[in-house]
Amino acid sequence: MSRRSIVSVMLSLTLASASSGAQPRAPEAASVDSAINLGRVFTEVASRALPAVVTLYVEVTRRSDRMLYDTPGFWGVAPQETQRRHGSGSGVLIREDGVIVTNHHVVEGASRILVHLRDGRTFSGRVLGSDPSADLAVVKIDAQGLPTAGFADSDAARVGEWVLAIGAPFGLEASVTHGVISATGRGSLGMNEVEDYLQTDASINPGNSGGALVNLRGEVLGINTLIVGRGQGIGFAVSSRLVQQVVRQVLATGRVTRGWTGFDTQDITPDLSAFGAPGAGALVSRVAPDSPAAAAGLRPSDVVVAVDGREVHGRNDMRRLLATRAPGERVVLTTRREDRRREVTLTTALRPGEAPPGPPPPPPPPEPGPTGFGITIEAVPPAYAARMGLGPDGGVAIMAVQRGGAADRAGLRPGDVILEADRRPARGTDDVVAAARDGRAVFLVRRGASQEYVGLAIGNTR
Repeated sequence: MSRRSIVSVMLSLTLASASSGAQPRAPEAASVDSAINLGRVFTEVASRALPAVVTLYVEVTRRSDRMLYDTPGFWGVAPQETQRRHGSGSGVLIREDGVIVTNHHVVEGASRILVHLRDGRTFSGRVLGSDPSADLAVVKIDAQGLPTAGFADSDAARVGEWVLAIGAPFGLEASVTHGVISATGRGSLGMNEVEDYLQTDASINPGNSGGALVNLRGEVLGINTLIVGRGQGIGFAVSSRLVQQVVRQVLATGRVTRGWTGFDTQDITPDLSAFGAPGAGALVSRVAPDSPAAAAGLRPSDVVVAVDGREVHGRNDMRRLLATRAPGERVVLTTRREDRRREVTLTTALRPGEAPPGPPPPPPPPEPGPTGFGITIEAVPPAYAARMGLGPDGGVAIMAVQRGGAADRAGLRPGDVILEADRRPARGTDDVVAAARDGRAVFLVRRGASQEYVGLAIGNTR
């Protein structure tokens, strides 16, 4: 063997030895790295979305007659007694000036709503309007410059996509769980009149209602609404498409008015195969006289296979796709009649006898503060004080501050919570009013995670 050949062989052996000596990364290590990276994504998404998710503490006041059966010689009705019921839920800030979307069932019948923000501030909320049919409501607080969450296109959501559910299950504020989208376009659950849900296995519990279901970009795909109690990992969120339609109408008119088409449909079952294959459209079963559908020439036995180009597989698809249409909108239906396809255009209308929508009602005038310092105050119910980190004595929340008043000059803001008034616990509004009787007071004020003493005096122009 020549000298050159020997050198070549030695170099080859050296390189091979060096190559074999390198330790390849174990598959387990690569999997751990992937899991760590996914965890970082979850953390980043949660940090972006959490500030826009709020907790709603709701008080419902009902007056009821109490029957007296046990009083000797008397049977009848006692004077009405007031019953107060407390509950909590979640909401999502969607506008910087304090517009919040939540579930209708969270605020239904509420006589008082306290909205607790991620930064620790508390505001009084009022319902701008609600849609019981879709279990959605819009709440407003008087604030500016708040963090918000944007909407994603729920129609673009895909089964298997990672999502986070954010809310306050059982009053545990700012809780985050993760999972995937299990199904899209769910309906026919029998829970609400209008149903367009994303199904998820992200853990949803009582108190999560009204919270956000977000994608990995931190965008809201849906509003968490309900769970199936008989199983595990079966939760539902109202699609962002339906949510946005409800919000637009409530902000414009104070209520939701859905367009009337004037026809009913049903699923095509195997027994109705004369009309086509099951799942190949929605069978028109009724057309109301003088309705938009009648004017468009729709007939019973027609099969609707698409709405504005979106495929229809059955009655639920029809209801889901038409639920977001307001009166006066044009809808193009692709139909099949005796094996011939055609397109018909109808314009949705108000239901017979329904009043046209008008402007939203004006907000109620602010109540004057009882302290003389130019603030409106409200006691934080003891049931919520601990959850809000206020301690056993609770506190008194500042709901509004009069511009130019003593409180405004002292730097107090809506959302601040008075913990002490003249070095005594402020358990209720009476404690604050009593401290202010002489025109001077010192408050211990909680703002977010910090607190400080603030001195006020009527007429002080410091």
